[in-house]
Amino acid sequence: MPMSKIQKTISPIDGSVCVERPLAEPPEIEATLDRARAAQRAFRKTPFADRARLIHAFVDAMVDRTDAIAEELARQMGRPVRYGAGEVRGFEERARHMADIAEASLADIEIPERAGFHRFIRREPLGLVFVVAPWNYPFLTAVNAVVPALMAGNSVVLKHSAQTPLVAERFTEAAATAGFPEGLLQHLHLDHAGVARVIGDPRTDFVAFTGSVEGGRSVHRAAADRFIACGLELGGKDPGYVRPDADLPHAIETLVDGSFFNSGQSCCGIERIYVHRDVVDEFVEGFVQLTRQYVLGDPLDPETTLGPVVRASAAEYVRRHIEAAVAAGARALVDEAGFPNSEAGTAYLAPQVLVDVTHDMEVMTEETFGPVVGIMAVDDDDEAIRLMNDSRYGLTASVFTRDADAAISIGDQVETGTWFMNRCDYLDPALAWTGVKDSGRGCTLSSVGYEHLTRPKSFHLKVEV
Repeated sequence: MPMSKIQKTISPIDGSVCVERPLAEPPEIEATLDRARAAQRAFRKTPFADRARLIHAFVDAMVDRTDAIAEELARQMGRPVRYGAGEVRGFEERARHMADIAEASLADIEIPERAGFHRFIRREPLGLVFVVAPWNYPFLTAVNAVVPALMAGNSVVLKHSAQTPLVAERFTEAAATAGFPEGLLQHLHLDHAGVARVIGDPRTDFVAFTGSVEGGRSVHRAAADRFIACGLELGGKDPGYVRPDADLPHAIETLVDGSFFNSGQSCCGIERIYVHRDVVDEFVEGFVQLTRQYVLGDPLDPETTLGPVVRASAAEYVRRHIEAAVAAGARALVDEAGFPNSEAGTAYLAPQVLVDVTHDMEVMTEETFGPVVGIMAVDDDDEAIRLMNDSRYGLTASVFTRDADAAISIGDQVETGTWFMNRCDYLDPALAWTGVKDSGRGCTLSSVGYEHLTRPKSFHLKVEV
């Protein structure tokens, strides 16, 4: 019998192998899907209150492991250990909110009375939900689909990135601690062929994928021969716009964090900024000054505020975007010498701020996914709107202003899934999380997210004959 292929996770800290796991073979995949289907048939009859109790116990179990999780994230994907607890807090906020709103969100829709008839629409679970989650925010991206799928009465099979396999194991470990029925929430370590196999299997009823645009296309193709839906949360090139009436210190602090937190590896992080010409000089000066205060280093060091990007090849990709922009006329305002740990050939990369950029440069049009941001001056709202919309992406966008009416007016014209005023790079679980254009399709979180994890069933009862 041939041996299983081994998946190796390379730590961005030092290039060492930090996790090794065998990839699931077809018999394991078959058994996992069978267990999931059997568990779902029983679980769909479980009352909402009992489902919610299980979810809250699951969250409690995960929160109890916060310190270990923070260190594991640092080793697997490079986020400074000082920030690891923040992802667990976000996981908890989203999970508890979605558990608490499930019953109301999935209540029968009663149709106005007609003599002799009782009519209503009921939301039924889809069955087995396959969740494919990325490495950059591995708990947050997974919980967006996992918890509402379970609360809706589905079972879940979770596949995490090869960069963060321990996260999937933490999910199923917490589920076992919480007393989940066997087979209700399982994980598989899979290669691309294994993912395609699960998507193509008739036992799989829905795919929730978070990742790159190309990854989303692959998932879509794998599901093309079957009448199942895919939720796709893909890339972003998210813009911020600073109006002349903005609170500049607040805008600077918020946009620096939005650009560089998690080393810029966020689908909804800020990758391009448009600033009104009246305040651009002051904004850029403050932005660069704050950026220079980051401490780049070992993410296991509690003093580190900027960790490595996920791998050396990702750092080189970001460097190429920067170098190409500079060659085309952009100016880099941050001296890399101020970040002695930044070194070519490694995953350690200094943050960078570019000005004199244009939309002829990839750094302003293609997802860079690293610690670099371009800043452009604009003359008015119309120019800012045009430039914000000049993108194949549309996940989030933000405006910094004291004028709420202007913010709403501008937001109505910007092609995006979420529109922020005076904040960025944040998910509110009470609001629908969705993208337009190449940023994906479908929706997670909020009551609207439940619509994508259930199917409507109409009841048309003639009660008087």
